[in-house]
Amino acid sequence: MASVDAAVPGQSIGRAHGRSPAAYTRTMEPQPSDRHTRIDVPADPRDLPGTFCKRFVVEVRFGDTDAMGHANNSRFLTYCESARIDYWAAATGEPFALATHGAEESLILAEARVAFRSPAMFGEVLTVETRASRIGRTSFGLEHRLTAGASEHGPARLVAIAEDVLVLYDYANARPRPIPDDLAARIEAYEGRRLRE
Repeated sequence: MASVDAAVPGQSIGRAHGRSPAAYTRTMEPQPSDRHTRIDVPADPRDLPGTFCKRFVVEVRFGDTDAMGHANNSRFLTYCESARIDYWAAATGEPFALATHGAEESLILAEARVAFRSPAMFGEVLTVETRASRIGRTSFGLEHRLTAGASEHGPARLVAIAEDVLVLYDYANARPRPIPDDLAARIEAYEGRRLRE
């Protein structure tokens, strides 16, 4: 028999079980005063140094977990993908273009690397901090830092770090395309630093 709380439309499962409410995902734009900061967690020598411009919040869903009871490693790629699309819209002022919606060019993921530092459990709220690391001729890099706040599962901590390489791709000609100077300039302006190699 389902609980009454679970059947209430619009109520998060987290609230039904006494945890603070959180949507599955939501963007969290740092205020101008803390735009170039980082989520504070205990020091970890494996952490990425420096600050981040963009934050994206995700709640670990039951379906994200595996037989070990923590978020499955594949879910971290999805968390970073959501943060990457959110970053793109904020940094460029453009929605993420989809070939299935007629876009002739868009970004494709060429490489992804995730280093796991601590398990993330069902119901925990993770913050994905994202920044650009470089802009090349046809590709650019993003770095992600995933942290969990203090919860019933433990203290605030670093959960994972990730690095992506994205390529601007021309679908009509099936090949990479140079990143235009104006696009690189928008990303650099958002980051507040030079990134073009």
